[in-house]
Order: sequence, then structure tokens, then C-alpha cells
Amino acid sequence: IGAAKLVVVVAIFLLTFYVISQVFEIKMEANLGHIFARSALDAAARSTKPPRYKCGISKACPEKHFAFKMASGAANVVGPKICVEDNVLMSGVKNNVGRGINVALVNGKTGEPLDTKFFDMWGGDVAPFIEFLKSIQDGTIVLMGTYDDGATKLNEEARKLIAELGSTSITNLGFRDNWVFCGGKGIKTKSPFEQHIKNNKDTNKYEGWPEVVEMEGCIPQKQD
Repeated sequence: IGAAKLVVVVAIFLLTFYVISQVFEIKMEANLGHIFARSALDAAARSTKPPRYKCGISKACPEKHFAFKMASGAANVVGPKICVEDNVLMSGVKNNVGRGINVALVNGKTGEPLDTKFFDMWGGDVAPFIEFLKSIQDGTIVLMGTYDDGATKLNEEARKLIAELGSTSITNLGFRDNWVFCGGKGIKTKSPFEQHIKNNKDTNKYEGWPEVVEMEGCIPQKQD
């Protein structure tokens, strides 16, 4: 009887072990299958994810061009943003923007940033802005964006100097208009990179200010 009991116990143990091992293997197979399926889905997602281009622009720039993206300020709340070659030159986060006209200078041959400044065209003086514009060296890329109001203190001399950088809208820039522009010192033609929205109480997105203007593109590298 003892031997028979032992055989039964061993048989139950073996049967239990077999059942457990079968269930475990099934679970292992299911888990492995789930892992492989997830890996395949992740790979597919990665392959269908659109590529990211410099400054987040919509397409890659050709060789010997610099990618840029910029936006004017939003009312008097959010400052403008200027990015060149994936380098954010000016933004509210960097805390280097201000009311008026925000300017970033970039080397036209290398794409390296040279300077960033803002000039208060509401409560400030236009004279330092004029001196700054006159000091820009030939071959420099010049990017400008308004914040709050960029026009009240602008005079004819300042507007003429900006027009010489390739701007066509600067002559019509008015109180609280939104404007972004990319040109160059020594440019021989009008710049194709300019956006301007008039301050109009009937169409303004924000009370007292028009909507933000954004612009992106590829700036040709200056050739010797």
C-alpha cells in the first residue's frame, strides 16, 4: 500500500509539473509573440515617422543653403523666435527678445551667429537702431521680427536702411503690424523672405494686434 501511495504521489507530482510547464511555455510563447509584434510595430512607426529637418522646417534645404524659421511676437505676450541651422538665436525662452524690432545677424558664408539685439520702437530712440544698421558688414544675413509695436519710432532713414537689406514692406510697416523679414547686407535684389500683416481691428486675431506671422526657407550661402 505504501509503495502504491508513493507511485500515486509521484504520478500526481509529475502530472502537475507537466501541466505547469505546458502553461508556462504557452505563456512564454505568447509573451515572446507580443514582444516581437510590438518590435515590428515600433519599427514600422519609426519608418513612417516623417524626418525632422533643421529648425523644424517642412523640407530639407539644398546644398550650400542655410535653413531658417522665424515668427513674430504674439501681441505683447509671447516674444518672437528666430532659428537658423537648428540654432535658436532669439526667443522668449532664451530671454533675449524685447518690444520693438528684434534683429539677428548671421555670417553669410558660414551660417554662424554674429549678434542679436532688439530695439524698442515704441518708447525707445531710433538713433541706436540706425547706428546698428549702418555697422552691419557686407555679406551678413539679417533676420528681423516685430514684437508688440515695431514701427512708431521708425523714421525715413531707418526704413531706407532696412529697404537696402532687401525689404519691400518696411515702407508700409505701421503701429502694431506684425512683420518678419530675412535679407542681407549688400543684397542686389529684393528679398523673397518677408511676411507682413497689418494691424486692423476688423481682422485682428488678438485684441489690438494681428495674428502671428511665421516664415521658413533656405538662405543661399554667400559665394566668394
